[in-house]
Amino acid sequence: MNSIKSVPARVLSRRAGHSLEAEREQFDKNQAISISKAINTQEAPVKEKHARRIILGTHHEKGAFTFWSYAIGLPLPSSSILSWKFCHVLHKVLRDGHPNVLQDCQRYRSNIREVGDLWGHLHDRYGQLVSIYTRLLLTKISFHAKHPEFPAGLEVSDEVLEKTAGTDVNNIFQLTVELFDYLDCELKLSESVFRQLNTSMAVSQMSAVQCRLAPLIQVIQDCSHLYHYAVKLMFKLHSCLPADTLQGHRDRFHEQFRSLKNFFKKASDMLYFKRLIQIPRLPESPPNFLRASALAEHVKPVVVIPEEAPEDEEPENLIEISTTSTMEPQVTSDLFEQTFGPPNGIRDDRDAQIESLKREVDTLRAEMEKIKLEAQRYITQLKAQVNSLEGEVEEQRKQKQKALVDNEQLRDELERLQQAKQDSERSLRLCAEAEKKANATEIRYTKLKEKHSELINTHAELLRKNADTAKQLTVTQQSQEEVARVKEQLAFQVEQVKREAELKLEDQSMQMEQLRQELEARRDELDQAQRSLGHAKQAGTELSAQLEILQAEKEQLRRSVSEKECELLSVHSLVQEKELQLSQEADKASREICELQGRLQEKFSQEQSLQQKLLDEQFSILQETVREAEGILRDAMAKLDDPLHVRCTSSPDYLLSRAEAALESTDALQNGHAQYVASMADAAALVGALALFAHLTADTIVNGSATSHLAPTDNADRLMETCRDCGQRSLDYLGELKDKQTLGHAELGDVRRALRGILELAQELRPKSLDIKQEELGDMVEKEMASTSAAIEDAVRRIEDMMSRARNESSGIKLEVNERILNSCTDLMKAIRLLVMTSTNLQKEIVESGRGAATTQEFYAKNSRWTEGLISASKAVGWGATQLVEAADRVVLQTGKYEELIVCSHEIAASTAQLVAASKVKAEKSSRNLGKLQECSRNVNEMAANVVASTRSGQEQIEEKDTMDFSGMSLIKLKK
Repeated sequence: MNSIKSVPARVLSRRAGHSLEAEREQFDKNQAISISKAINTQEAPVKEKHARRIILGTHHEKGAFTFWSYAIGLPLPSSSILSWKFCHVLHKVLRDGHPNVLQDCQRYRSNIREVGDLWGHLHDRYGQLVSIYTRLLLTKISFHAKHPEFPAGLEVSDEVLEKTAGTDVNNIFQLTVELFDYLDCELKLSESVFRQLNTSMAVSQMSAVQCRLAPLIQVIQDCSHLYHYAVKLMFKLHSCLPADTLQGHRDRFHEQFRSLKNFFKKASDMLYFKRLIQIPRLPESPPNFLRASALAEHVKPVVVIPEEAPEDEEPENLIEISTTSTMEPQVTSDLFEQTFGPPNGIRDDRDAQIESLKREVDTLRAEMEKIKLEAQRYITQLKAQVNSLEGEVEEQRKQKQKALVDNEQLRDELERLQQAKQDSERSLRLCAEAEKKANATEIRYTKLKEKHSELINTHAELLRKNADTAKQLTVTQQSQEEVARVKEQLAFQVEQVKREAELKLEDQSMQMEQLRQELEARRDELDQAQRSLGHAKQAGTELSAQLEILQAEKEQLRRSVSEKECELLSVHSLVQEKELQLSQEADKASREICELQGRLQEKFSQEQSLQQKLLDEQFSILQETVREAEGILRDAMAKLDDPLHVRCTSSPDYLLSRAEAALESTDALQNGHAQYVASMADAAALVGALALFAHLTADTIVNGSATSHLAPTDNADRLMETCRDCGQRSLDYLGELKDKQTLGHAELGDVRRALRGILELAQELRPKSLDIKQEELGDMVEKEMASTSAAIEDAVRRIEDMMSRARNESSGIKLEVNERILNSCTDLMKAIRLLVMTSTNLQKEIVESGRGAATTQEFYAKNSRWTEGLISASKAVGWGATQLVEAADRVVLQTGKYEELIVCSHEIAASTAQLVAASKVKAEKSSRNLGKLQECSRNVNEMAANVVASTRSGQEQIEEKDTMDFSGMSLIKLKK
């Protein structure tokens, strides 16, 4: 019996559940219909009945979930009128809907802001109004969320206002400022609406005008309350603070008072508002806050809304063009029957009333004809104005397009002129410097030539004087000894002149040699020439004195000179030969100077071209790297929308580790970017950092997409959007690196914010507890550290083998270069081995200090993310050591490139930095092992820099004129 009775109860409960579901479906359907009818693209005001149904729906479900679920799917960006009516309905729902509507709207603030920003950037009349209206709605939501004491309808008593303001002057001051901001947004919307209503559209009963005016009803309601609260708080502030302090508040209130009074006056004069709302009147002058008794004279403005309005009432038109005269008799007949009843054939005193009614009908008909004519005239005027405005808009659009084209052409021309100006200035500077150096060299050579000519002339004059003296001398046997002495003196003088000439030639050759070696030492050479000239002048003075003595004795020696004429002639021929040699040496010196000048100019031009070629090649390397990085990132972003990638999954922990690594790589990228901007001749740091950043960021995006496949829907959508934003920000940054003008101003702030967003989402998606095999994780750390140490030991051994093999197979410069490179690689391996040992000791210290009563495996399992970082860093160090040894082997065997060894040294330095960062995450700052680890890290960086330096110097020695050329390899091949 009990089972029989229980059956109807289950049936009734099932029927009740079905009825609730049916009721819910019917409610959702009705709400969807009301929303679609209220928010559409027709330029007409929102009907009151549809808005009332939406508001009742919020009270029925105690929130706005259904409203937002349908509103979020509306194509708001496609129509400005649709967005305007959406803002109007949202304003009404906020004011009159359920109190929980405010909380639901808080979650969609970003959607409202996006709609406003979109239409704010477009030149659309409704679009500008939508931008202002969204700012008003955001201000309203923020104000009521911050002050929940004020409902969205803004209706509170004076006691609640006093309680909200409190007694703290700072709170009152802040609340007053927020009310002023609120009121400013309301007034700005009303001013923008009235500004668009020109004289031709002043008829407020037209549907296009009513569409703009309808939201101002809610604005009037809000403004009346905000004005009252602002007056109350201003009087309260003046009772607590000096009048001078509040001068700015009073000026701002007076300006708002004038705007609000003007707004209420314009709205009161419009027929549209007269039947929908009773607008209060403000006093002629604003309240006098300096007089406390003026508060008693303040009257709160009250807005009155009619209690009942027709449900299906359409906005009545002042101009009824569709009405025809054929309906008038029927209207007259209906009015007659409703007033006097059906005719009964008896003519009595009602005939007079019928005649009067006919006259009234004729009068109304005449008035209607007038209205029709006036409406036709208005329509004609409006069409003419619309046509003229369309023509003006089209003309302005053409002018704007032409101005944009002209602007682009002028900008291009300006850039070309600036570039040509810079090139010409640079060429002028180089020419001026070269001409200055050439002039200085020519002046110095001219001075030397003049001094040399003076010496030759002096020597010739002395010889002529000597010849004249010899002709005048007579040979006497009594003065043979004297003549011999004179002959010896003359021979000594000639030898002295020869030595001076030889010294001068040596000085000149020394000067020429110094000109070859260093042009800057020419000034010292000129000083030496001047000193030599001084000596020559002194010798000439001494010779002049001796000649004077000879002239005094010439009478005695005249007879003895005839015997020595032959000897003097031979001496003269010898002097002529020396003069010829001196002239030849001078010509040779001039030719050498010209040749040196030509070589100097050629060397300078070669150096400039090589420098420019180096800069261009470094920039081309950077561009290749940027294009490679863009390809990697675009490939990763393509997987976000790839249907084949849906089956790929990943864990939040792994995504967290990838995002952290990508975020850390931005620091190295920023440092590399700063180094490249400071010195554009070396892009190695930026290229390596770009490669690491591109791979890590692409890995983060792909794993973010894979993680979203197992995440809840909301979190998955947010994660996908954040990954897509991260990729786009990264591509924007790479795009800035491709242009030389924007390269120096490229910033990573947006990329870092996107990566932090991915980190936060991964942290949210991370499970609370992890099921990890403790024994495997702990053993894996020890195995990886041991394998890393073994890889480094093997690398050291292989380098030593390569050293011995290089000594046997090479010699000269090649042997010197190979020994220097292999020695620097050996030092780097030793530094890394010491770093790995120190890192192992630090990890043991961390485990011993942090595990407590737990085992080592339990500690590693508890800190799984840290453990995975250690394992990854250890693998990277071992792999980097192997790659470095292989690159060094290929360089020694001349089968590889020096750039590969440089890249491998950068890679292993980055891997050791990752190991250091992973090791010191949980270390104490006062740990001695931590200090040793940091010292080892700095030593590794120095050794890696030594490897790069020795490699570059070796490459310059072997290939003197060749520069680094990465154009033949992609970045991925180069890293391999």
